Amino acid sequence: MKAAVLFSGGKDSTMAVYKAIEEGYSVEYLVSMISENPESYMFHVPNIHITELSSEAMGIPLIKAKTPGEKEKELDDLRAVLNDLKNRGVDAIFAGALASQYQKSRIDDLCSEIGLESKAPLWHWDPKEYMEKLIEQGFEVILISVSAEGLDESWLGRKLDNKLLDEIIELNSKYGMHMAFEGGEAETLVLDCPIFKKRINIIESSNMWETDSGYLVISQAELVDK
Repeated sequence: MKAAVLFSGGKDSTMAVYKAIEEGYSVEYLVSMISENPESYMFHVPNIHITELSSEAMGIPLIKAKTPGEKEKELDDLRAVLNDLKNRGVDAIFAGALASQYQKSRIDDLCSEIGLESKAPLWHWDPKEYMEKLIEQGFEVILISVSAEGLDESWLGRKLDNKLLDEIIELNSKYGMHMAFEGGEAETLVLDCPIFKKRINIIESSNMWETDSGYLVISQAELVDK
């Protein structure tokens, strides 16, 4: 069966690609929605341009579609893309939803309307076990946005490893932060993983920080041999 994956370049959508391949689907396309609204309810915004490198690293074509990112109206833009994918012969849409009922329910409804199978292979995966699995399977993940109590500017650019996970577990205990950031506490970028033929190397970046939240701006990056 042919599949497409809603793709941001972060850990969850990259793992969704990994799981789709593992389940025997032929992943024909990655789909990145480019939102003009940094506060989009549905779509990842920070460094979305890096998905072009992720696509090349995996050897999977990327479809980019713009959206103003207005709440609920952005679903019309996604509907148009899903209809196009249906016409291209795609059977299933994969998404990296872990616990967000808001996102999953809307993707499920659109897929049902259009006649596509909606797949969320990470749904309700225990967040601690999920983060451990990412580390164990060799996903090189960095934080590119933080916006939660306990996460300061020093977290930007940090790599997910066992030390970082221990700190995340502590913050979960102290503040109730979701250990896989499904509450929007942080956004991530995958630089390498088992399905990448090359890895992403960040050449130039800078921090944008305002009071208690911020993001890493990647101005230059490249693919390098592994």
